[in-house]
Amino acid sequence: MSSASAPTRFLTGITTTGTPHLGNYVGSIRHSVRFSQRPDVQSYYFLADYHALIKCDEPARIQRSTLEIAASWLACGLDPERVTFYRQSDIPEIPELTWFLSCVTGKGVLNRAHAYKAAVDRNTAAGTDPDADVSIGLFMYPALMAADILMFNAHKVPVGRDQVQHIEMARDMAQRFNHLYGEHFTLPEAEIDDAVALLPGLDGRKMSKSYGNTIPLFSPRAQLQKLIAGIVTDSRAPGEPKDTEGSALFQIYQAFATAEETEALRKAYAEGIAWGDAKQVLVDRIDQEVAPLRERYEALMAEPQRIEYTLRAGGEKARVLSRELTARLRHAVGLRNLGQLGSGGQPAKAAKAARPAFKQYRESDGRFYFKLQDARGTVLLQSLGFDSPQAAGRAIAQLQSDGEAGLAALAAQLEPLDNAGSVAVRQALAVLAETAADTSARAS
Repeated sequence: MSSASAPTRFLTGITTTGTPHLGNYVGSIRHSVRFSQRPDVQSYYFLADYHALIKCDEPARIQRSTLEIAASWLACGLDPERVTFYRQSDIPEIPELTWFLSCVTGKGVLNRAHAYKAAVDRNTAAGTDPDADVSIGLFMYPALMAADILMFNAHKVPVGRDQVQHIEMARDMAQRFNHLYGEHFTLPEAEIDDAVALLPGLDGRKMSKSYGNTIPLFSPRAQLQKLIAGIVTDSRAPGEPKDTEGSALFQIYQAFATAEETEALRKAYAEGIAWGDAKQVLVDRIDQEVAPLRERYEALMAEPQRIEYTLRAGGEKARVLSRELTARLRHAVGLRNLGQLGSGGQPAKAAKAARPAFKQYRESDGRFYFKLQDARGTVLLQSLGFDSPQAAGRAIAQLQSDGEAGLAALAAQLEPLDNAGSVAVRQALAVLAETAADTSARAS
């Protein structure tokens, strides 16, 4: 793929303050996992544990939630080899970027954030100090969210309509930084999918841990049956026709069922199905989809160290990009190596920022070789010999344009890679592709 058809980068964060429930599954997890399997998408998924500190002061709960959410996504099919799956707190460059952004963002911008305004409104209505119990964390939430997005220059961020403002604020911060220090950030766009189901909870309101009306995603079948038995229904007796409109039971079923199954239940409602029978139909349909996932989830929960390893590996994969971008940002804002100054403290001739690079050379056997090095000079990829410099150059060009597909096509002409090396090479190629795309965009 050429830089003109580079994958679209999507980024999704999940706050680690609760146990995943059916609403999370149909509203985010299931859709996102399927989406991540598309060849034209480059996906970043992270556990937003810094964000959790704003909402939760129970350390054990945050730790447990991190485990449950990671296990849930992996059990539902998220492939950490295909996507970048990491824990926010494993990327130390994110709080640094938050500070950079806060230094170019006016307080008035953050004053307009919905969460902060809601807190001020509540305090004003109660007759207390408008900022009572408002932490700096809550106030700075939009800057941290912007750093999450801009660190990986995400093109699209799937959010609900209530979160669109945060994406707009991230764009504003990126534009301001770019204006002051040069073009470093892609301007992200909100991705809203109105087709994704919004599930009602046990009481008919939106399923949310805030309302205490959730059905945990991986409840054992017996607990699932008990919870669904508690879904609020009307008083119509067996044999009386029932309305699907406004029926939480029917809406939840529809989120799991095929079109044919949904029509069958709609007909059963019209024919007066008993509520107890309708609830049993729902239990069976949910369990049909969730039971195989539950088995994988329980196996993952039994091995927390395995999940820890997966998240740490994902963090290292993400940091290939975050380190490189942060180095450029630090230089841009003036946090620079003093040794680069010339005599008398005058700026020396600017050096190019270190980036991954291909090096082509000829060996004593008369053949032509190349290697790919990271910004520190570590060899990430080594070729076998080519008969001519042109052949070696064509292979380099193929890797730069085709990325991972190029690695597969040229496997016979490259030294074998271990899994860790493969990740580093893919990330280095992504950096080179992004640089080429940025250069092309500036030229046009």
